[in-house]
Amino acid sequence: MTAEATTTRPARPERQAIPMRRRPRGREWLLGRALTYAAAVLLALFILLPIYLIFISAITPREHAFTYPRSLLPAEVSLNSITFFLNASGVLDSFWRSVQVAFITLVLALLIGAPAGYALARYVFRGRNTYRLMVLSTRAFPIVILAIPLAVTYLRIGLDDTVLGVALMHTALALPFAVLITSSIFVSVPREREEAAQTLGCNPLQAFIRVSLPLALPGLAAAAIFTWVISWNDVFAATILTLRNPTLPAKILTALTQSPIYYQFAAGFVMLVPSLVVIFFIRRYLLGLWGRVVK
Repeated sequence: MTAEATTTRPARPERQAIPMRRRPRGREWLLGRALTYAAAVLLALFILLPIYLIFISAITPREHAFTYPRSLLPAEVSLNSITFFLNASGVLDSFWRSVQVAFITLVLALLIGAPAGYALARYVFRGRNTYRLMVLSTRAFPIVILAIPLAVTYLRIGLDDTVLGVALMHTALALPFAVLITSSIFVSVPREREEAAQTLGCNPLQAFIRVSLPLALPGLAAAAIFTWVISWNDVFAATILTLRNPTLPAKILTALTQSPIYYQFAAGFVMLVPSLVVIFFIRRYLLGLWGRVVK
C-alpha cells in the first residue's frame, strides 16, 4: 500500500472533577459540639437533680423539713429520718425480701430471655414475627385486668404471700424486655465467628458460650438493669400477691401514705440506693454497648 492509513483515536471524555466534601468550619464544629454537650448536661440534670433533692430532703433535720427554698448544700445533716425508717417494724425484712425477689427475677428473666432472644436473632422459623409480636403484646395487657384471676390462682396453688410467687410475676413482666433487648444485641454479633469456632472444634453450645455470649454482655447488662428496676419498683403486683410478707414498695405504700413528709423522703432514698448500686456495677458493660453502637 502506497498510501499510509492514518487512524484517529476517539478523544477520551474529560474526567469530571469530584466535588470535595466541605469540611465544617471551626465555628460550626464548635457550635455543634457545644449544643451536644449542652443537651447531655440538661439530660443529666433532668435525671440526677430529683435524686439529689430526695437525698438532701432525706438527710435534712425534721425541724427544717418544711423550710423553703431548700438550699442545695444543707447546713445541718441528720440521719434520724433514715434510721427511724429502717428501724420501723418490718422494713428491713421487706427490704431483703425485695432484694431476693429482684435477684430471682433477674436470674429467671436472663435464663429464659437470652436463649429466646438468641433464637429470634439466629434462626428463621415459621411464625417468627408473630412470636415477636406476641411477646411484645404481653405488655399491652394491664395487670389490673389479671389481678383477681392471678390472686385466685396463687391461692389455689399455694404461691400467695411468697417470694417465689412475686418473683414469677415480676419475671412475666420483665421477660418481654429481656427477649427483645437480647435479640437485638445478638443480631449485631457476626454469625461467622460462631461458624469459625465450630470449625475449630466447638459444638454449637460451646460456640455460643465462648464467642457469642461474651460479645452480648453489654446487651445482657442493659436487660439486667431493666429487669432489676421493673422488679424493684413494682407496687401493684406485690400488693396484690402479698399480705403478711410484703416487699418494700408494698410496705411503703401501705404504711407510709399517712406518714410525715420527711419519712417519705427517707423511704424514697432507701428505695433508690439498691438500683443505683446495681447500675454502678453494670455501667462498664453499658459503656461497651454504647461504643459498639457508635462504631
